[in-house]
Amino acid sequence: MKREDRRLYTYIIGGKYRGKKIELPSKSVTRSSKNRLRESVFNTLQFDIVDRNFIEMFGGSGSVGLEAISRGAKKAWFIERDRDSFRTLRSNCEAIDPNRCDARHGDAFETLPQILGELKRAEEKTYLYIDPPFSIREREGDIYKRVVETVAGIDPDLIIYIIVEHMTKEPMPKNIGPFKKVKERKFGKSSLSYYEA
Repeated sequence: MKREDRRLYTYIIGGKYRGKKIELPSKSVTRSSKNRLRESVFNTLQFDIVDRNFIEMFGGSGSVGLEAISRGAKKAWFIERDRDSFRTLRSNCEAIDPNRCDARHGDAFETLPQILGELKRAEEKTYLYIDPPFSIREREGDIYKRVVETVAGIDPDLIIYIIVEHMTKEPMPKNIGPFKKVKERKFGKSSLSYYEA
């Protein structure tokens, strides 16, 4: 079997690009947000996403941000550190809607402040989706601590919603800096926590 034949895919669930194929990076490096989690997110956001900005930290395939684009988001930013995953992410952005995608290669914790700075100068708000690697990558033992520290330092005037996808057995705090948890949804081993200022 050729390597190309072993590629894994998911699909856009709804909106303008519904049914369009999204290639998934290697499962040894990253994991794609399950379809039911993505569906839950956009059932919650519904039409509020239209003409809004969206940032997906730990972008992987970009499936969540590309779903946002398909459902009418004005622009989506993606941050991915792994080089091979980033190539896949960039390819997916090109295939779906390159004019509304901004894929950045680098550390999510270092790159996020740059994007937020650009939004602040433009006086625009954003949704922020944080899907940190569970235990797939090495040296990620303190990943949730770093997520909490990062969220606590974000200017609340820039945020519409912060959504954190996390392990159900690793619950997120009720309050993080100026943000409070307003909703939590559990999906077996994975959960979604929603924060507002």
